[in-house]
Amino acid sequence: MRLRPSALARTALLVALASLSCSLHASSPDGKEKALIKHVTAGEQASIELLEQIVNVNSGTMNFAGVRKVGDMLRPRFEALGFKVTWVDGTPFGRAGHLVATRPGRGKHVLLIGHLDTVFEPNHPFQRWQRVDQNIARGPGAADMKGGIVVALAALEALKAQKLLDSLQFTVVLHGDEELSGHPLDLARRDLIEAAKAADIAIGLENAADNPKTAVTARRSSTGWVVKVKAKSSHSSQIFSDEVGAGAAYELGRILNGFYQEVRGEEFVTFNPGLIASSTQVDFNQQPLGATLSGKNNIVTPVAIASGDLRTLTVKQLEDTRAKMRKVVAANLPNTSAEIEFTDNYPPMAPTDGNRKLLSMYDGVSQDLGFGPVTEVNPRNAGAADISFAADHVDMALDGLGLLGGGSHTPDEFADLRTYQIQAQRLAVLLYRLGKK
Repeated sequence: MRLRPSALARTALLVALASLSCSLHASSPDGKEKALIKHVTAGEQASIELLEQIVNVNSGTMNFAGVRKVGDMLRPRFEALGFKVTWVDGTPFGRAGHLVATRPGRGKHVLLIGHLDTVFEPNHPFQRWQRVDQNIARGPGAADMKGGIVVALAALEALKAQKLLDSLQFTVVLHGDEELSGHPLDLARRDLIEAAKAADIAIGLENAADNPKTAVTARRSSTGWVVKVKAKSSHSSQIFSDEVGAGAAYELGRILNGFYQEVRGEEFVTFNPGLIASSTQVDFNQQPLGATLSGKNNIVTPVAIASGDLRTLTVKQLEDTRAKMRKVVAANLPNTSAEIEFTDNYPPMAPTDGNRKLLSMYDGVSQDLGFGPVTEVNPRNAGAADISFAADHVDMALDGLGLLGGGSHTPDEFADLRTYQIQAQRLAVLLYRLGKK
């Protein structure tokens, strides 16, 4: 097992951090903001210790006991802040469940979104927190995104210490299945959507682009699609004849080429076939994705299947792209038939004026604290995340405000602990300013 995280990711983050240190802030924080900063600074060691503790509990999505244990470890932290904490049982959607914490207040209703699970199940060799040096710590979920939960707790604790927590209403939703969503998805995300409908502002605690100079105002959707082709089977010598036709393999090839030639091109729209199969017999499975084939070279294939994903920035793009793909599928070669089925996974988080207004506030906070400007991430570089389920229901949404690092979803995952102060201070002051409005 390597002891060092990705050199490329670390170098990029070092450059970003160095540029932050050279930034000139726009104006000085007020007295309450200085008190928040002082509290966050004083609490760093305790926060990092908490992060180490929860990283060392395996919470791979399908390790239900581990996911629940992380939730149990966090419950008293939220309760100490005056939150009412409940556990949503995940049995109806085949997962461990979610932690939901609520706290009444006077002002705007803020929804904080995160997740307890990681991609690393108990049989994976990457299991424990390891301090590489003073600044870097490796561990499953260190950045994605147990670190984000710790950042949020630090900000909330600072607000409480200054008697500022009552200026906002809060709901915290920490999913136990972000990395591998439960099904049916409408049940797995019901509590988040209902919380979003009651909220004014949504803040995501993901590490996003792992760059302290950016935050996420838009995310693309994640939609699944499957093309199924049927054709006449015959001896290969009869392919292309009027009676036999083109066969399933050629029809599937035509469809995929049609997607490339006729659907490709619009900005932020991508579609990728992740599995392609054609033979005499095809046994296809969507979960987990795979196919078993058997056939002969002298038989015209009667079956072909392709499975892939589709990503768009807006609902209109999604609808328009689906229509174009259906049109391509319908133009069949002789003696073939084809159909396409779509499965909604994550909706798009479209860029809105409200999201950019919240980014502008966050940017102002960052510059006032001396951390430099914050710009929006290119949506092409922002994957799907749970905030997308909330974004359409709130006035403003922003993601990527958690602890930063790199190597997410790999055994090289690391947290850059220097970003703890940057992210926790910015979040605490942002919440304070939202409470003043």
